[in-house]
Amino acid sequence: MRSRYPSSSTLAYSFGPGPITPVVKALLIANVAMYVVTRIAPAIILPLGLVPKEVIEQLRVWQVFTYMFLHAGTFHILFNMLALWMFGVELERTWGSPYFAKFYAVCGVAAGVTQILVSFVPVPVLQQIYYVQTVGASGAIFGLLFAYALYFPSRSILMFFVFPVPVRYAVAIMGGMALLASIDGSGGGVANTAHLGGLLAGYLYLKGGRLHLLSEIKYRYLKWRINRVRRKFDVYSGGRADDVDRRVH
Repeated sequence: MRSRYPSSSTLAYSFGPGPITPVVKALLIANVAMYVVTRIAPAIILPLGLVPKEVIEQLRVWQVFTYMFLHAGTFHILFNMLALWMFGVELERTWGSPYFAKFYAVCGVAAGVTQILVSFVPVPVLQQIYYVQTVGASGAIFGLLFAYALYFPSRSILMFFVFPVPVRYAVAIMGGMALLASIDGSGGGVANTAHLGGLLAGYLYLKGGRLHLLSEIKYRYLKWRINRVRRKFDVYSGGRADDVDRRVH
């Protein structure tokens, strides 16, 4: 992304979403560090990557979280971290670090849980997932993509680094591709069901999730308290209706 800011003498250019934010920075460091470790000691992927069979039968429940910090290759981690930087920085700046961290974790874990759940669907192409290892932050990234499309729907991104497409359409296209690939098994080793799980988790979290409901309840309660205090102290708008300097008395 590129933006242009006019000044009194020159035009300044800024590439990307701006200064990196704390949680995005920590996630980038953690993912890159784990990638380096796995290149040095590949065996560490075995207990940390997500395998539904191991989670169910061996109770390796930590895998639904740790798999997000593992990647299968250089391009895999490169594209995921690029997307995290491009979309995550602005979302974290909009929400604040605590909410962003929760959202990222929920989407990532939900994507892993989705892999486990769909492996029990009595369809051969999905049943094989029960024995297959899944790694990567793509599920969490798809959640970020949905959130970014919700908050900045008219922003354009280069689809496949070629076609400028509004974010809302790009996310719809990528979600549709993931759905079709998960149905016909044409993903070529890509965990498309996890992508859909992250996307769905992002939707539920922002549109109708438990935390969203609690926030609404807190807001309504606070509004009720404010109105109650106003009635108690007989707060009303004073001054004439045509007075631009009306005061509250």
